[in-house]
Amino acid sequence: MKVIYNPPSETWKALCSRPQMDQEVLDPVIRRILSDVRLKGDQALTDLTLEFDGVRLRSLSLTSEEIKGAVETLDDRLKAAMGTAAKNIEAFHASQIKESKAIETMPGVTCWRKAVPIDKVGIYIPGGSAPLFSTVLMLGIPARLAGCGEVVLCTPPDKQGNVNPAILYAARLAGITQIFRVGGAQAVAAMAYGTASVPQVYKIFGPGNQFVTRAKQLVSEEGIAIDMPAGPSEVLVVADGTANPAFVAADLLSQAEHGADSQVMLVALSDVNIQAIQAEVDRQLKDLPRRDIAAKALENSRIVVFDTIDMAIKFSNAYAPEHLIINTVNASSLAERVVNAGSVFLGAWTPESAGDYASGTNHTLPTNGYARAFAGVSLDSFLKYITFQEITEEGIRAIGPVVETMAEAESLQAHRTAITKRLEYLNRN
Repeated sequence: MKVIYNPPSETWKALCSRPQMDQEVLDPVIRRILSDVRLKGDQALTDLTLEFDGVRLRSLSLTSEEIKGAVETLDDRLKAAMGTAAKNIEAFHASQIKESKAIETMPGVTCWRKAVPIDKVGIYIPGGSAPLFSTVLMLGIPARLAGCGEVVLCTPPDKQGNVNPAILYAARLAGITQIFRVGGAQAVAAMAYGTASVPQVYKIFGPGNQFVTRAKQLVSEEGIAIDMPAGPSEVLVVADGTANPAFVAADLLSQAEHGADSQVMLVALSDVNIQAIQAEVDRQLKDLPRRDIAAKALENSRIVVFDTIDMAIKFSNAYAPEHLIINTVNASSLAERVVNAGSVFLGAWTPESAGDYASGTNHTLPTNGYARAFAGVSLDSFLKYITFQEITEEGIRAIGPVVETMAEAESLQAHRTAITKRLEYLNRN
């Protein structure tokens, strides 16, 4: 990891850049996939699965018998761990349920907002070298709590055309029954446009590589809602001299192993032993089954050293990380100064991996700097809010002249008339 000392602010934009494929390379491939699925439906999905996943599918959907058989092969210890994670995730997201409250903004004028579940949602689950069954819980549980009528799950098959049993068990815990062995940009297209097998949905959730992320962005331009731009994973660790080098190294590698296009950043104070952390990274990297992937990600990663904590936090806010770990002696007070981050982990005993799996917070988070404007997935992500208002005779008398004046000033005479006719009627009777 390259080390930069006290970089001036005019260099921060470059330091905050993420590794990305050239959009001119991405877009033609993805647009071709979207067009194929729109025109050819299931046949395109079968052909594209053969092209990208190397397997010819007999069926896109999984039967209940297939799901049952796969789940029975799963280790009981893993099932118990997933059950605990599911309970924590449900508890945290259930706490986000809000009651509708009517407000009388002026006498006789009442307004309120009602939460309505999005009827049809799609969930994409990466399933390549690291099948993210935890993401099924993160998305499926709040979808169930919100009351979404139809939940569709797409995930790529393995070389035998099977879906990872842990993904299927997580789907069972979340109450998802419609599961399709389709991955990549073609899965996004299937959920966006619908095919004979895959139902069309109104909003698509889930992380993925740059192809999946770009596909989501392109279908969103056609009116399909998406959760957020959630691409390759990233973490930024703020550390001071009290941080344990082994902890810091482990936190950096936990994100680096996600994918070669992941990025990890260490923002260290000048009292940090950088050499000790680098040595720990090298030591732990050797033991990782995914060391080649992690090593590639480290090539895109940096260590930035600042003399003051003020500059460290300012840089973190400029970077706007998906995951932010504050491993300092005063982590809680520094957290108050965080304005751009997807999810924040405070203190030496709060690794990001806890949030990835089981603490209860959602791990589907904005990446690539989108945390400046986007929040992570929550219960609200699966709801839409409809506003209501009701005005009585007393209310129209009170608010009517206000609306008449404003409508006239905007030269919208029919707006004014809709008020005037009512006031005239009341004055006559």
